[in-house]
Amino acid sequence: MTSKIPVSVLIPAKNEQANLPACLTSLQPADEIFIVDSQSTDKSIEIAESYGAKVVQFKFNGSWPKKKNWSLENLPFRNEWVLIVDCDERITPESWTEIAEVIQNGECNGYYINRRVFFLGKWIRHGGKYPDWNLRLFKHQKGRYENLSTEDIPNTGDNEVHEHVILEGKVGYLKHDMLHEDFRDLYHWLERHNRYSNWEARVYLNLLTGKDNSATIGANLFGDAVQRKRFLKTLWVRLPFKPFLRFILFYIIQRGFLDGKAGYIYGRLLSQYEYQIGVKLYELRNLGGTLNVEKIPASTPKIVNQEVEKTAI
Repeated sequence: MTSKIPVSVLIPAKNEQANLPACLTSLQPADEIFIVDSQSTDKSIEIAESYGAKVVQFKFNGSWPKKKNWSLENLPFRNEWVLIVDCDERITPESWTEIAEVIQNGECNGYYINRRVFFLGKWIRHGGKYPDWNLRLFKHQKGRYENLSTEDIPNTGDNEVHEHVILEGKVGYLKHDMLHEDFRDLYHWLERHNRYSNWEARVYLNLLTGKDNSATIGANLFGDAVQRKRFLKTLWVRLPFKPFLRFILFYIIQRGFLDGKAGYIYGRLLSQYEYQIGVKLYELRNLGGTLNVEKIPASTPKIVNQEVEKTAI
């Protein structure tokens, strides 16, 4: 029997029965697998246990920390290294061979892994979707997800999605990619991005109002790939016509058209997503985060109830 690689895998999950079999099959070389579940109502737990994964339930209290940071603080990992994998992702055999090597050499405390994003059966290689670096492999005592101060916004979910890991020490990059392919339909893509746009609207507002970012990875034009992307975002949030620009950037400037029909549809959906963010940002700034709340000027005269007035006479 081949010995297991001394890595503990952390998988955040909720109602992921369509994706879990392929994900868990790809993770079998790992010594330990934790699935942190949010009260799934489908067969997720049954599937997880059939693959030997340990299932832990997480109940979100509406504030920080969310699921991944809570797991990093509370799960009894028996390995120094943790690998964080979403249910719609898979780790290839080549990546496992590389992971086994890098955790032994002691050069770094963490590693970025590049993702290949598949959409409508097509690898989206253009439009800025590749490379797509994510810090997923690290010594679990050395890294925690940044806090972007978004937990007060409802309907964003209980899991860190676009937050990044802040890591102590040196970081490296793996040569082999992980695969990102959601086996669910477009309904779930749209539902997920509806939640993401709530989160993004708050992030945009925080950037526009200069909210303290000391608990984040920071924005740095001369930093790593993630910090550069965050710096560009501080400029992006101030541009007009962002839905139109998002499509032009993805489909033309970054050559999303080379990915055919899937690239065109993806670009259109990203434009729609940007419009949703903008509308929700307007709602946050002008309506207190609630639809149809009218601002009443302080100078508005008090309306007298004529019926009461007649009765008094």
